[in-house]
Amino acid sequence: MTLAEFDLPAGAFTLRRATAADVGAIVSLLADDELRASVESTVREARAPYDRAFEAIDADPAQLLVVAVSPAGEVVATMQLTSIPGLARAGALRMQIEAVRVHSSLRGNGLGGAMIAWAIAEGRRRGARLVQLTSDQTRQSAHRFYEGLGFESSHVGFKLTL
Repeated sequence: MTLAEFDLPAGAFTLRRATAADVGAIVSLLADDELRASVESTVREARAPYDRAFEAIDADPAQLLVVAVSPAGEVVATMQLTSIPGLARAGALRMQIEAVRVHSSLRGNGLGGAMIAWAIAEGRRRGARLVQLTSDQTRQSAHRFYEGLGFESSHVGFKLTL
């Protein structure tokens, strides 16, 4: 099901819900990243955890994993949206944007910006009052990208690996 179409200088890209058949391409996008390359595995024998994660994401109505497909039919970008209900902010629904990846050959052509604009509109459509995301502190170009889209660096994030 097509969620959006983006007519960009590099061609017409289609945004759609990810399917199980897209998992390999999504993992490749995640691994094509200097911070994640040593953690993600594109080896077919290592796919089981990714397939299980996809099944859990796909079954959860609060989750939406999407891919952008190039004019040639290749998966070239991805992101995951999570609707988070909460009591804070007078019971506001939050939209979390996670794992945004655009193929390195397509960065700077507007695809990432179009995807984030669509995600913000999708958050509004779902009734979210806040859209949030995190970005590794070393990703200065990503920070400039998000700030250029109107996001503010407002919090310090903490993680604990289990």
